Parts: sequence; structure tokens; C-alpha cells
Amino acid sequence: MSNTQTSNGLEQGLKPRHVTMLSIAGVIGAGLFVGSGHAIAQAGPAVLLAYAAAGTLVVLVMRMLAEMAVASPDTGSFSTYADRAIGHWAGFTIGWLYWWFWVLVIPLEAVAAGTILHAWFPGTAIWVFTLVITLLLTATNLFSVKNYGEFEFWFALVKVLAIIGFIILGVLAIFGFLPTSQVSGVSHLVDTIGFMPNGMGAVLAAMLTTMFSFMGTEIVTIAAAESKDPSKQITKATNSVIWRIGLFYLVSIFIVVALVPWNDPGLAQFGSYQTVLDRMGIPNAKLIVDIVVLIAVTSCLNSALYTSSRMLYSLSKRGDAPAAAKRTNAAGTPYWAVMMSTGAAFVAVFANYVAPAAVFEFLLASSGAIALLVYLVIAISQLRMRQKRTALGEEISFKMWLFPGLTWAVIVFIVAILTLMLFQEAHRVEIMATGLLSILVVSAGLLVARRRRIEKLGAPVLS
Repeated sequence: MSNTQTSNGLEQGLKPRHVTMLSIAGVIGAGLFVGSGHAIAQAGPAVLLAYAAAGTLVVLVMRMLAEMAVASPDTGSFSTYADRAIGHWAGFTIGWLYWWFWVLVIPLEAVAAGTILHAWFPGTAIWVFTLVITLLLTATNLFSVKNYGEFEFWFALVKVLAIIGFIILGVLAIFGFLPTSQVSGVSHLVDTIGFMPNGMGAVLAAMLTTMFSFMGTEIVTIAAAESKDPSKQITKATNSVIWRIGLFYLVSIFIVVALVPWNDPGLAQFGSYQTVLDRMGIPNAKLIVDIVVLIAVTSCLNSALYTSSRMLYSLSKRGDAPAAAKRTNAAGTPYWAVMMSTGAAFVAVFANYVAPAAVFEFLLASSGAIALLVYLVIAISQLRMRQKRTALGEEISFKMWLFPGLTWAVIVFIVAILTLMLFQEAHRVEIMATGLLSILVVSAGLLVARRRRIEKLGAPVLS
């Protein structure tokens, strides 16, 4: 084995700058540039409270995850920790659910990228762009983890520079220093039926929408396992998550709701960034935003390919996925895991074309609450892992704040949100579909565990 490979066969090919930029921009997706407009239209300026609540939850969950990841970096991340702390069925279930989530992200982001390119080049069908982008990024992921890191570094850099540029322009506009701007000041925070025009219920509903914008923050704990000093990288990434969410989400959304009335139809129709840039008088605002969104969705697609393959690889190493998925090439890349994940994504796309619309809608709905289930499993795993490590007298170098009170608060909060989703018509289908999928996966996990017990006892096992 090369000395650049980890003990589990993966290459330590991610450089510190790769992991740093991934940790900074991994949370930035098209949802910020475009989707945030829907949340603003729903809750008004009080959407800031929704983003603050969702962001706080992510900060706490990342702190808990980092406590476990610093002590034991693993490409299976929270799935591996759930296996150790809760039981095999938990690691099996959350690992496969997480894999499924990112497998569905692959075709969605590819289609989004293809749609943008089709608008620029209408002579080429969307599916052609979708196929080419997916195959290109799959190929780069197959060769080496360095390729993933390098692509993601530049994708992330563009996203970060775009947001910083937007914030600078926004601040100039607010203080009246932008000559081309048609808007200034912060009066729109309260001058259109107040700060919370649709009540607290709308804020809670918006929080459910915004919460899924942060999915992807945890990828850094998966990627860091393929760097030369994973514990250090995870610590740095976790310590920076507060200012990342504060700057990229809260500050940029504040600028949007300060400069544009929350009920401006352009927010939901064209997206928050394009609407504000238009009001600022920035030329070619649509083209600028389209380019940034194209990079954002391509970045998300790149990360989806990487993350799904690494989770499948980890499941295979633990005997919970096809054995071929744990095979690596000379560069330490789990090539079968990459191809299997991409293949599953193509099957989902195929289902969208040949099956009734309700089938693909159910597939999408089945991933709706997975983010919250991942956060819940992380919290429970950290609670039990800390208790075990304390009982063994281990020294814990990176700790969750105010343990166990804050951990329990997160658990109760997530359970409350899941319950709220069940009673909201807009999210009830997601909860039911995710719940059904979870029951099926848990059942499969229990069968695998039973099979293992029988094999250990030496009893004959039916094929």
C-alpha cells in the first residue's frame, strides 16, 4: 500500500486548501441564490429568524459530529459512529438513506445545469447537457480524489467570491454609495406589513424549507478522512462553521430583505440574487446569476458523486453493501462505488421518463426528511459515544458545548420539527415517504444483522 493511502485503502490526496475551501463553501448551493426567494416570499423579512434557527441547529450538529470525527476520522462518518454507538441497524439505515439522498441529488442538479445551458444553446437538448456533465464529473471522480478536490476548490472559490461581491454591492446600495442603484436603506425590513407579515407559523414553515439548504455541511468530515491530517482539518472546519453560516446566509439574506419588499413577485419568480442585482442596476444580472448558479449546481453534483460513492464504499467495508464497492484502484479511488452510485442516479432519471409522474415524485419525497434524520442520528450517537468514552476514561480533545443538556435540546428540537412536518400538509407526504423508506431499510438492516449472528454461530444460512 502506498504511504499516501489511508489504512482503509483510500488515498490521502486532498490538500489542506481543498478541505478548507470545501468546508467554507460546501454549504453554498443553488438554494441560496435562487431558492431563498421562495422562503422570503413565505415568511417576509422574518425569514432571517428561520435561517438563524436552522443555522444554529447545523452549528450544534456539526460540533457533535466533529467531536466523534476528530477522535476517529472515517469516510463513513456519522454512519460508522451510529454503528458503534447505537447499533448495526442504525449505521446501516442512516448510511443507506444518506446514500439515497445524494444519489437523487445527482440527476436533479444535472438537469438544473442542463436547463441553464439549454437556455444559452437552445439547439442542444437538455438531456445531452445533463448526460455530458454527469459523465464528465464521474470520469474525474474515477481517476483520483485529487480531481474531486481540485474541481471543488475552484467551484467553491467562485461561489465565495460571488457572495462576497454581492455583499459588498449590497452594503454600498444600503448606504447610498452605489450610483446605479434604485434602492437604498433598510426600510423594507418593516415597511411592508411589518417584520413578520404572515405570523410565526409562516416563519416555522420557512424554517423547514431553509433547513435543507444547509445539507452538505457534514461532507467535510467525510472528505477530511482522505487528507493527511484529518483531525486538524475537521477541527478547523467546525470552528469556522459559525461565521460561514453568518456571512453567507444571514448577511446576504439581510441585504435581500432590506433592499427588496418581501412580496415582490420577482423573488419567487427569478430568485433573490437576480432580483436585488436588477434593483441595483447591475448590467447582465440574469447572466451573472445564471453563471454562478450553474457553477453552484455543478459543484453540488460533483459533491453528490463523491459523497454517495464514499458512503457506499464505507458500507461495503462493513459488509453492508456489495463487496465490489470497496475495491479501489491504484490511485486509492473506490471506482466501483463511484460507478454504482452514478448508475443508480441514471436509473432514477430513467424512472422519471418511463414511469408515471407519481413514481418519481414519491422517490423525491422519500428523501425529504433524511437531513433531519441524519442530524438526529448524529445527536444520539454523540450522546452515547461520549458516555462510553467517559466511562473508559478517554481524554476528549474536542467537545460538544454544555453536554449533555445541549445535545438533548437538539434531539428534542429535531423530534419536534419532524412532528410539525407530519401535521403540515405541505410536508406530510415527505415524512410519510421517508418513514416508509426508513422502515424498509431498517428491516433490511435487521435481516443483515440476523444473518451475521447465524453465521457466527456456524449455522447454515439460506441463500
